[in-house]
Amino acid sequence: RGRPQLHLETPLVHSRGLSRHLGADVFLKLDCLQPPGSFKIRGIGETVRRAVEQGATCIVSSSGGNAGLAAAYAASILEVPCTVVLPSTTPADVHERLRGFGAEVVVHGGVWDEADAHARRLVEELGGGYVHPFDQESTWRGHSTIVEELARQLQGPPDAIVTCVGGGGLLMGLLEGVAACGWHKSTKLIAAETEGAASMAKSLAAGELLTLPAITSVAKSLGALRVSTTVFERCRQLGPERVVPVVTTDAAAVGACVRLSAEHRLLVEPACGAALAVVTEKSVALAGCKTVVVEVCGGAVVNVSMLGAWARDFGVSVE
Repeated sequence: RGRPQLHLETPLVHSRGLSRHLGADVFLKLDCLQPPGSFKIRGIGETVRRAVEQGATCIVSSSGGNAGLAAAYAASILEVPCTVVLPSTTPADVHERLRGFGAEVVVHGGVWDEADAHARRLVEELGGGYVHPFDQESTWRGHSTIVEELARQLQGPPDAIVTCVGGGGLLMGLLEGVAACGWHKSTKLIAAETEGAASMAKSLAAGELLTLPAITSVAKSLGALRVSTTVFERCRQLGPERVVPVVTTDAAAVGACVRLSAEHRLLVEPACGAALAVVTEKSVALAGCKTVVVEVCGGAVVNVSMLGAWARDFGVSVE
């Protein structure tokens, strides 16, 4: 028996509707099809696997979002226990999803920072492997497999890869993958965020790492008040030619989710909608691009009624 497979190689589909709309070839990398619901299993799976190979007897995560779901899923496949520490503000259905993957859920503190501090203490007590939602090298390595797959699936390097940015783990993985494939001179990264969660765009504009006072966007999965220092420094070093920040509205992100559901019968979170909105809003960042890949990162915290409610809130037609 080989090493258990944690993530899938996901399809790359040509979107006829979005290609016509943009006037360029638009391809969708469908990481929304990963078993726990998002791209996170690539990087988090790699981190969990390494921890287990290095002797961790359990896995500890502090994410009530897609990273926690990925950690719990990976631990279940590798047959090690997983504890997820959540702040008291986390919705009950998240507890249920995590328990569905066999995780033990511990509630501690009122905000993520407090839950995370407790998770780190548990790692010491239990001899466990700690899993951060976005800021570990092993996680970036796992996310870079997206570009390895694109290199097999495309005829040549795309002009742009569009991704959303929360803490920056996915962006860092894509940057590493692009460099490893030798695409760094030909392919730029478009880093999409929503207003109210734009910690990367604001930091790059200021030339220093900023911390947002609060997340006011509907795209809760982009809710890192402060992006990874390492990722910020890499983006600043590469400059605006190679990494282009784009900030979109919540309404545009939700509208893009609705359009994806109508044209491709796929459900994704507004965080993912931010990346899709770069195409649907015909962002100037894509001017001159002939081939565009959108990383459809997915997100498990969405269903038909939630998408319908967001559409009503933001006046988006679902016809």
